[in-house]
Amino acid sequence: MAEMDTSSGGGHKKGPGVKKGKKLSTRIDLTPMVDLGFLLITFFMFTTTMAKPKTMEINMPYKDPNMKVEDQSKVKESTALTILLSKNHRVYYYEGIGSDPNNPPKLEATTFREKGGIRDEIIAKEAKVDAMKRAGQLGPKDQTTILIKPDTTSTYDDLVNILDEMSINAVKTYAIVDISGQDQEFIHLTEQANGGK
Repeated sequence: MAEMDTSSGGGHKKGPGVKKGKKLSTRIDLTPMVDLGFLLITFFMFTTTMAKPKTMEINMPYKDPNMKVEDQSKVKESTALTILLSKNHRVYYYEGIGSDPNNPPKLEATTFREKGGIRDEIIAKEAKVDAMKRAGQLGPKDQTTILIKPDTTSTYDDLVNILDEMSINAVKTYAIVDISGQDQEFIHLTEQANGGK
């Protein structure tokens, strides 16, 4: 049991003929305070909201089961930007969807830097699509479409970073797509041309 001694050990002398009173010691029992502390801790643990894990929401498009395949909107080469995530945090990109194997796209390499990185390429593509819409080459509903293709050697961190770039640049239409063997070949040829770097 916890006790606190508050008796005064004062050296005050009383005058002659005055009897000394008996010194009493005051005891304060702190045991109920410990119980109260645990009761408050338990109360606040059960009444406070636990921290919820932060997740990134991805809105998936509605897929109409009655829609025919030929009626589905296809990505136009002129509005598409394909981003390939590779090993060692390398980011490759090319304009279009790379559908013609006989005419491979020109792969460019970049990083996630704020200046001179993939963000600048996304902004440039959006500006190019807007200019084409103003010139009448694209319809009013056409918009920049970004295809994200993570390679098997890329990291989860790279995928999160590129999704952050979609959010920062307010890209409305983007998709995470499985990388094709053709795209992996594009990466391999680009790395060979750069001396394996």
